[in-house]
Amino acid sequence: MTASAPDARSDLPGRIMAREMAEQPAVLRRILDDGAPAIRQVAREIAARGPRFVLLTARGTSDNAALYAKYLLEIRLGLPCGLASMSTTTAYGARPNLTDVLVVTVSQSGGSPDLVASTRAAREAGAITLAVTNNPDSPLAGVSEYHIDIMAGPERALPATKTYTASLLALYLFVEGLRDGDGAAARVLPDLAAQLLARQDEVRALAARYRFAERMVITSRGYGYPTAKEAALKLMETSYIPALSYSGADLLHGPLAMVDNVSPVIAVVTDGKGGEALQPVLDRLRGRGADLVVVGPRSRVEQASAGFVLPTEGVAEEVQPVLEIIPLQLLAYEVTIARGQDPDAPRALAKVTETH
Repeated sequence: MTASAPDARSDLPGRIMAREMAEQPAVLRRILDDGAPAIRQVAREIAARGPRFVLLTARGTSDNAALYAKYLLEIRLGLPCGLASMSTTTAYGARPNLTDVLVVTVSQSGGSPDLVASTRAAREAGAITLAVTNNPDSPLAGVSEYHIDIMAGPERALPATKTYTASLLALYLFVEGLRDGDGAAARVLPDLAAQLLARQDEVRALAARYRFAERMVITSRGYGYPTAKEAALKLMETSYIPALSYSGADLLHGPLAMVDNVSPVIAVVTDGKGGEALQPVLDRLRGRGADLVVVGPRSRVEQASAGFVLPTEGVAEEVQPVLEIIPLQLLAYEVTIARGQDPDAPRALAKVTETH
C-alpha cells in the first residue's frame, strides 16, 4: 500500500515536509527488504565482542531515537545504557575508560562536529563505536568502527520526519540482531504507516483545537516516552508553540500543578505495559479537567475528550513508536499551516546543526 503525499502540491507551504512524511512507508519497506541483512551482520559482529554497557550519543530528533534504543536495549537485552553528555569530552576534555563499552551515535547527517569528536574520542578510549546515519559518506561514519545506513534518502525539510522513523526501525532491527532475533514484529509497519498517512483529514480536524494554543503538554511512559519528546520537538520547531514533554511519572511529581481545564494535553498511550503504567496519570488529568487528547488504542481514546485511534491490535509494543509518531508529525504540520506558517522553513534553524 502506498500513501499519497499530504497536501504536497507545489504551490502550498509545507510541501517538502508533506512529501517526506508520505515517503515513510516506502522507506520502512526499503529498510526491511534491503537494509536488514547488513544491520543483522553488524549486530552479530558487535554481539560477539560482548559489550558490557551501552552509551548513546545524539542531538535533537536523533536524541529521541536514541532514547527509544535505550528502552529496547534495557528491556529486550538487559544491557545497562546511558545517554552521553558530549560536553564532558568536547568541552572539558574528560577521557573515561570505555573498554568493552558500545558507543552508538545516532545522527541524520553525521556531520555535527561534537558528534564526530566525541565518537573519535570514545574509539580512542577503547569503545566499540557504531554510527547510525542517513549518510554513509559522512565524517561520523568515517570515524566509527561500524556503520548502519538508515536508507531514508535525501531529506530536505528542516523538520525531520522520515529519518526519525527510519532511525527507529534501524535501531530496532539492530537490537533484535544483538539478541539473535528475526525482527519479524516490524513487518507490519509499512502498510500500517500508509494507513495512518491516509487519515490526514482526522488529524486536520484535531489540529483545530490547537490553532490558538499558547502552551501544550505531551506525556507518555515506557516505549511511548521518546514519541512524546519527538512530538513536542516537532510542534515547537514548526508552529513555535511551547510544548513540554514529560514522562507520566515525572508529570505527577510537580508539573501536574500547571495543568487546568484550559491546558491542552496529549497523551501517547502505547498498547502494553507502558500504557498500563500511564493509566493513573490519565485518571489524574481527567480529574483536573484537562483538555485531554489520547493517541493510542481505541479503549484509551474512548476515555478522553478526543483522540486518534492507532492500529495497535497484534502489533508488538516495542515497535508501536514507529506508528505513534506519524499522526503527531501530521499534527505538527496541520497546526503550523492553520497558524499561517510554513513548516518547511522554521525560523532560526538549519538542516545540519553544527554544535561543538
